[in-house]
Amino acid sequence: LGPRLPQGGSGQAVVSTQSTGGSGEVLKREEFEARKQLAEASRLSKRSQKKSLASAGKELEHYPFLDALAKREEANKTGKMTSIIFIRDKNARGQEISGYIDYAHRLKTEDFEPYFNGKKRLLPKLSDLSFYNWETQKSTSNATPNYQVIADNASGLLFKNKRDRKIVNVDPKASRPGDNSTRVPVASQGQYTQVVIYDHITRRKT
Repeated sequence: LGPRLPQGGSGQAVVSTQSTGGSGEVLKREEFEARKQLAEASRLSKRSQKKSLASAGKELEHYPFLDALAKREEANKTGKMTSIIFIRDKNARGQEISGYIDYAHRLKTEDFEPYFNGKKRLLPKLSDLSFYNWETQKSTSNATPNYQVIADNASGLLFKNKRDRKIVNVDPKASRPGDNSTRVPVASQGQYTQVVIYDHITRRKT
């Protein structure tokens, strides 16, 4: 026996859908299925993208600093923004440390799930953009894929964005941090001595 034909006697099944213009649009079943699969793939892609965010599904409204990081996570992962995080606090030995962290770079090189879960505290490292231990007076500065460090400057520490060549001035006395940049002090509810986030919207130099 040959394959059964759908009702209507035609060897080609059709599905009628309504276009936005209100006129009926007839699609071949294969095309309809392809569109359906494409829509499903798009939906799953968006869902997996949300899942790939370490902050996804976390209740952070009572943790202002983590909430601020969560709101910037996707933009820093996609390259729309490159945030610099300044943190001043004490390390495990009780020594006061401070430093500037390239958030986008850390997101690529480190799992942030433990931070958003509250199992780890985000602190500056020797490998970050800038690090200073106030007790030992040990200091380091390192370029990252996003920023070049300009340390020997009369204005103090500057960071040059490698994508658009714009300067981010982190001097708190400066009237503004630079083009396409904003300075956002963050309340940390006693978790840190001081936290400031410098958000830079990246625009590629043409």
